[in-house]
Amino acid sequence: MSNAVIVSKENEVYLKLDAEADTRRMLSEFFSFEVPGYKFTPQYRSRVWDGRIRLFQYASGRIYLGLLPYIQEFAKQNDITLVYDKGVKEKINDIPVDYLKKYIKTLSSFKIRDYQLDAVRYALQHNRALLLSPTASGKSFVIYCLMRYYLLKKKKILIIVPKTSLVEQLYTDFKDYGFDNKTNCHRVYYGYEKTSDKPVIISTWQSLYKFPKEYFTKFGAVFGDEAHLFKARSLTGIMTKLVDCKYRIGLTGTLDETKTHKLVLEGLFGAVNKVTTTKKLMEKKQLSNLKIYAIVLNHTKDSCHYVHDKKYHEEMSFLVSHTPRNKFIRNLCLNLQGNTLCLFTLVEKHGKVLLDMIKKKAENKRKVFFVYGGVEALDREKIRSIVEKEDNAIIVASYGTFSTGINIRNLHNIVFSSPTKSKIRSLQSIGRGLRIGDNKTEATLYDIADNLTYNEKKNYTLEHFSNRINIYNEEDFNYEIHPVELKN
Repeated sequence: MSNAVIVSKENEVYLKLDAEADTRRMLSEFFSFEVPGYKFTPQYRSRVWDGRIRLFQYASGRIYLGLLPYIQEFAKQNDITLVYDKGVKEKINDIPVDYLKKYIKTLSSFKIRDYQLDAVRYALQHNRALLLSPTASGKSFVIYCLMRYYLLKKKKILIIVPKTSLVEQLYTDFKDYGFDNKTNCHRVYYGYEKTSDKPVIISTWQSLYKFPKEYFTKFGAVFGDEAHLFKARSLTGIMTKLVDCKYRIGLTGTLDETKTHKLVLEGLFGAVNKVTTTKKLMEKKQLSNLKIYAIVLNHTKDSCHYVHDKKYHEEMSFLVSHTPRNKFIRNLCLNLQGNTLCLFTLVEKHGKVLLDMIKKKAENKRKVFFVYGGVEALDREKIRSIVEKEDNAIIVASYGTFSTGINIRNLHNIVFSSPTKSKIRSLQSIGRGLRIGDNKTEATLYDIADNLTYNEKKNYTLEHFSNRINIYNEEDFNYEIHPVELKN
């Protein structure tokens, strides 16, 4: 059968495809993708790389196990027969809904929502999945329910998160759900022991990626929280060391637009399952209603002329050091009622400047916090806990520390003080304000944009603002655009 492909399972990471040379070349092309921005990489410029990622290894016949549905699509398109070895195609597990509901009730006093139950059931039925559920939809409780189920199977569990602050937050969440962390849960990052006999390990990928393959042989289930960050080589390195790990669950609120990114994640975890949407959760009153005020600062003619021939990084340097702009952001933060999160990109050039300006004009009783990569994880967790009890605090924080995963139920306002075109960063950042608190059902985003148009030529960051507006339209968010004249 020259047009047949024999599909065998090598381990829990890879399938092996045995086919004729012509078919292997077709497979290589089918699973080959250009990396966005590849032309600007040193490897491409030095001609050591052609800018493509190939998910099928031509010589060995290896391909990620999670890409089986795409292999079947390839075969259908090219009239190729797939011959499966034993163990490749697994049956869907029968998990009765009523049984699952009763079991979860024994785990926690928290009531599981319908879409969370559907996500748990789907993961248990398929053994591997990439659960796509919006920020603030309660992914940590989904992890908790699945973790407890896999513990019944006597599986050691690895939970990987992108930041130390999320290690602490997940650890705290498990305790709130009723888990005996002291007996069952160990954290791995700087300051903690690398190994433990406890059945659940929570760690950052940075703490794990250099560990030898032997370290990962003991795990039977792995969770990748905020899985959209699992595209780095070090992260895929961890996942490919888990050769005996059958249960693989990735969770994320957002995926970027590149097909390569999505296929790598599906290959490592499993097929995407869209759990719910932000809009649906708002309609059900399970998330705060979101109102977006897009504030377009119209800069003076002199400023527009100064910036018009500058490169992107030069435009950014101008914006973060422009005193009238920073004063506007300061006054906005101080005039807002409720807890406010002001997000920035550059720590020294912008974050600390805004912090000093806000502190100098803030009332003595008003608490102002500063969070960036240099703040220890435990201190970040303390700040998060303090803000939960406040009603008029200001957090000046970097996108890198507070745009992903941080859970603050009592957050009323978010200010984008630095421009971004990233869909993931934008949606993750918005998610910080969507959780419902005891006295909070609405959240407001103030998206600061800068109009430095000169002779009809738009500036870089104004183009980025257009990208964000497209995102708001795609998500069906409610927004208004307000121009403001910025004077020197």
